[in-house]
Amino acid sequence: MTTFELPDGARRVVAWLAAAGHPEPIVMLPVTGRTAADAAAALGVELGQIAKSIVFRRIHDDAAILVVAAGDRRVDEAKVSALVGPIGRADASYVKAHTGFSIGGVCPVAHTGDVVVLIDAELSRFEQIWAAAGHPHAVFPLSPDQLHALTGAPVADIC
Repeated sequence: MTTFELPDGARRVVAWLAAAGHPEPIVMLPVTGRTAADAAAALGVELGQIAKSIVFRRIHDDAAILVVAAGDRRVDEAKVSALVGPIGRADASYVKAHTGFSIGGVCPVAHTGDVVVLIDAELSRFEQIWAAAGHPHAVFPLSPDQLHALTGAPVADIC
């Protein structure tokens, strides 16, 4: 019998969620969840239920700004900047270095560095949402309230 070994990032998320008392397990998708549409199709849920993670780079101090937004909405960079200061794009190496995760698997929690997190208010439209769990094939279910409690992040109109 072969035991499936979770990727490193997903194992870190599993351990973090267990320590935080989150009751839901992660799910490994048979296809990549690199886009919200891919993840929604694989899970059979609405696009908006996918809590997509978008990382920006704050200009004045190089801080990582993680926006967790509904998959069917577009992040308004001006609204994010109004909350945290001017931001710019973050490339793949910046995202990996600051969060510990690769693009497509950035989890809202369990980062390896300091990350400022903002939550899109539009996620509250759903009872259950799905967030990346440290790998492009890994996701986990939670409610918007659980996302807020786990991250301690402010909920704002950012889309």
